[in-house]
Amino acid sequence: KLPRGFYSTGSLFVVGDLLKSCHGRIDHLLKQERLTDALALAWSFYEGKAKAVVGLSGDTSKRKAVIADRMVEILLHYADRTLKKCPDQGKIQVMEQHFQDVVPVIVDYCLLLQRTDLLFNQIYDKMSENSVAKGIFLECLEPYILSDKLLGITAQVMKDLLLHFQDKNRLENMEACIVHMDITSLDIQQVVLLCWENHLYDAMIYVYNSGMNDFISPMEKLFKVIAPPLNAGKSLTGTVLLPLKDCCLAGRAYPLGDIPEDLVPLVKNQIFEFLIRLHSTEGSVDEEVYPHIRTLLHFDTREFLNVLALTFEDFKNDKQAVEYQQRIVDILLKVMVENSDFTPSQVGCLFTFLARQLAKPNNTLFVNRTLFDQVLEFLCSPDDDSRHSERQQVLLELLQAGGIVQFEESRLIQMAEKAEFYQICEFMYERELRYDKIIDCYLRDPVRKEEVFNYIHNILSMPGYSAEEKQAVWQKALEHIEELLLLSPCKAADLVAIHFTEQIESIIANLQVQSLLSSQTFELCFLYSREGINQDLLHLPPHVTEQFIELLCQHSPDHVLETLKVLEYCRLEETIQITQKHQLHEASSYLLEKKGDIHGAFLVMLERLQSKLLMLTQDDGGSAELPLLESIEDTLMKTIALCQRNSHNLNQQQREALWFPLLEAMMSPQKLSALKSLTMQVLNNMAAFIALPSILQRILQDPVYGKGKLGEIQGLVLGMLDTFNYEQTLLETTTNLLNHDLHWSLCNLRASVTRGLTPKQDYCCICLQQYKRRQESADEIIVFSCGHLYHSLCLLSKECGAVSKDVMRWMCYKCNSSNKGGKLSENFSELKKGSGTSLAQVSLPGCWLGSESALDPQQIQAFDQLCRLNRGTSRLALLTELSRSGEKHGLLSVSHGDSASSVFQNETFQLHLAPPPLMDD
Repeated sequence: KLPRGFYSTGSLFVVGDLLKSCHGRIDHLLKQERLTDALALAWSFYEGKAKAVVGLSGDTSKRKAVIADRMVEILLHYADRTLKKCPDQGKIQVMEQHFQDVVPVIVDYCLLLQRTDLLFNQIYDKMSENSVAKGIFLECLEPYILSDKLLGITAQVMKDLLLHFQDKNRLENMEACIVHMDITSLDIQQVVLLCWENHLYDAMIYVYNSGMNDFISPMEKLFKVIAPPLNAGKSLTGTVLLPLKDCCLAGRAYPLGDIPEDLVPLVKNQIFEFLIRLHSTEGSVDEEVYPHIRTLLHFDTREFLNVLALTFEDFKNDKQAVEYQQRIVDILLKVMVENSDFTPSQVGCLFTFLARQLAKPNNTLFVNRTLFDQVLEFLCSPDDDSRHSERQQVLLELLQAGGIVQFEESRLIQMAEKAEFYQICEFMYERELRYDKIIDCYLRDPVRKEEVFNYIHNILSMPGYSAEEKQAVWQKALEHIEELLLLSPCKAADLVAIHFTEQIESIIANLQVQSLLSSQTFELCFLYSREGINQDLLHLPPHVTEQFIELLCQHSPDHVLETLKVLEYCRLEETIQITQKHQLHEASSYLLEKKGDIHGAFLVMLERLQSKLLMLTQDDGGSAELPLLESIEDTLMKTIALCQRNSHNLNQQQREALWFPLLEAMMSPQKLSALKSLTMQVLNNMAAFIALPSILQRILQDPVYGKGKLGEIQGLVLGMLDTFNYEQTLLETTTNLLNHDLHWSLCNLRASVTRGLTPKQDYCCICLQQYKRRQESADEIIVFSCGHLYHSLCLLSKECGAVSKDVMRWMCYKCNSSNKGGKLSENFSELKKGSGTSLAQVSLPGCWLGSESALDPQQIQAFDQLCRLNRGTSRLALLTELSRSGEKHGLLSVSHGDSASSVFQNETFQLHLAPPPLMDD
């Protein structure tokens, strides 16, 4: 919108009036000290983005010139006001914050107006009056310089800028600004001196290259810096020498930009000439030849050769460059081969570089093949044990880079074996597809010995290898099986289990001959390896399995039992003899139980328990009492578990033969309270299988307690009596519940069978006539509990009624014909026999004429069906289960045995104490 009184004619007069209005609004803002808003408003008019300017025609340049002049006035006023309104002079931080809020605004608008003359003269002069404002002003220039928006700066401002960064120790910022500046705005002598003193090599090189087109002088200066420490054996990092050469040889300026195209060939030639100088310009008398190349090689051999490789790639068609390449290669060979200062790794880098160059199809370099033989001799020297892995790795890289063509392969393999370069041998054998020979390389290499197992497995398992190659590897591995066993028994067992199952007997026989079987745990590891192997791959003969068990008993008796539990191929009698020979009682007991000799298995565990109890009584409170008690408890629990597992399948006499000897063994030494608690556990568990009176009678008949020592077992007897009282109470309570449920059920059944029957319809389901209209005197109306109604004659016509034992029995025709699918006559014949067949809908029939007081067969059958419909969990079954579980309230703990067969361990177990559902009337 235009100001009031303006006309939208776009004439110069309107523009003039518009400028007057602009000045008026700016003056208004200036009076309010809103200088930043005034500048923003003026700039919007300057760019033509103000609403009053949009769409107007006229002289835009005149408008911009007028507004620009006014903005200059504002900026100068802004600078004066900034200095006058400066806060307390004593608080530097407050002053810095004040100028940081204001000075960037002034710099921004000066650069937007492209008035660098104003910025670096009048504005800068004003800011220089205050040291804090001057520093902030100089720092505001940095982002514009780095973004290349400010290329030209007066010499004085540039000098002050560099000194400011130097004072602030911000040398990296200073160097970054220098390389982005127009070289004509710099005092070259000052900048070079400043950069050299502060080691700003990037800036120094930039000044030399851009200001004087001198690409050699900075290199000479850098060589003077790095050569002495390198010659002294020190390592250097961070120098720009190699990047400088890389850029110059590729035609790029360092660190930014490009070299002028007309100077690129000249620069390349200068660099090459510099490199191949025989001596440096200020070299001493004893200086070695080719110092520049020598220094670069000592500094970073691999990186320097990479730079040369990239340079050679770029200069394929340059004849002069090709000559330089050959000359440099000759110098490299002369410097490195004839000098002992270089490590094998550095020499290897050189020949790897040469091998890559010679392998190129358009190669023009010539290298004497004898030199490669010399390098091979140097790297494979058997007299030099130092840097063995380094020399091998260098030679391997050389071969992989294409240097293999420079050697005679048979001689190379011979020298590699002599030098114990087994990775080189592997590389050569793999080229010749002699994979079986690689097994020898792994076995001889102390660093990679155990990798042989993975190698053999991969060759025999992975596709891509011919049958002949796999067979050769398989045969070689079989030949070295003893060595593999000594190397790693477990890994050898895995290998045999997967790939040599048919040769197991011969392998074991061979190991026995060489006395290796007894000294190693091959079979033990073999058994454990079976967990990760398909069981179908492994079918061991029984005598081999027994050898495994023998070794397990010798070397790892703790693992015998768990191994026997998963082992399938063993003979019980022979294995039992092995475990008994080594006195492994638990393993022997397990095998006897597996054989079916329960009593024998129990006697083994009982003997073990008795021996430990004897040791406890002889210890007399020694230090080993606690571990021994833990061992006794462990053995006792295992013995109890054995008795519980097998008591269900034994008669009463056989049960007593298990439990009473165990109880007597635990009751004999009753001095320790810990043994008393263990004896209570025995009583707790055996009570589920042996009657309490029998247990008490056996205790009282014991000759030890029959002679006045009954007080020693008073606690046991009282505990048994309390248990008996608890079980008696439980029995009475459960019986009362059962009687109550039975009475309630019978009452409901009686009410159901004596209630009247309501027919579903008023017609016969057979003749479909209303029963009221039929007048035959002999005809009766039969109504079933299912609601169907019939004439008695109609039922007789369908053979649904019969006389049995002078009692007329009826059967619902409709229900039985629909649900039994044609078996009506069969059911009817069963009904005649009085077999009480359970027909789904044959319920209590009744007659309208009355019925007898006693239940007839149909009523009995309906009663049975109703009982089945309302049947829940048997209370008697629950009582039996409770009595068998051995749960003793407050005295004995719950039995831990036979938990798998207990109803209380069933997730779906529910105690149904609610009465049956009410019958619908």
